[in-house]
Amino acid sequence: MSDTRARIIAAATEILMDGKGSRPSVRAVAARAGVGASTLRHHFRTQHDLVDAVLESMYRQALPDERIHDVSVPADIRLTECLSGLLTPVGSPEQAREMWRQLFRTFVDSEQREAGAGYAALVRHARNRVESWLEVLEAEGALPAGDRAFRAIYLATVVDGLAVARALPEDEAVSHYEAAILRAAVNAVLRLPWAPTGATSGPEA
Repeated sequence: MSDTRARIIAAATEILMDGKGSRPSVRAVAARAGVGASTLRHHFRTQHDLVDAVLESMYRQALPDERIHDVSVPADIRLTECLSGLLTPVGSPEQAREMWRQLFRTFVDSEQREAGAGYAALVRHARNRVESWLEVLEAEGALPAGDRAFRAIYLATVVDGLAVARALPEDEAVSHYEAAILRAAVNAVLRLPWAPTGATSGPEA
């Protein structure tokens, strides 16, 4: 990655975090990165490309892949830990709780239309990340054949539900069973060669 591209991504990431999930504008990112708008456009043709690159960078830094490849650890423990990382991508559990609160405040505000696109990108990257972990487990024989995309959506949906619970006033019961809920979802995926009747690997055309 070129220094200029990395600087642009770093600037966009700072603005994204400062704005609690709002999409960074081209002008603001260019100014913070110390580059012209034309230079930014050279590296990222659209704002969508820029946001995607930022989210990919954030996930790569917060959720390294080394753990899922550690075959000395049982597959269910590895996958559970990776999913837990999705739930707590930054700092302490309380810092992560505040992050989810801020993100959901942004995403449920109908006046901030671009936040919806930002949330869609966040979901897409999370699911892709989960699917890549499942691919690793399939390759080593720890996961029986099945619909990988559906399984990724299922696990990501469980994580989403726990994230919502974190964003809302704390529920002691959910908080207490959070790890067990993740482990149960993982065991369901790892031990059953399943895909529900009528399920497809993606939306119909």
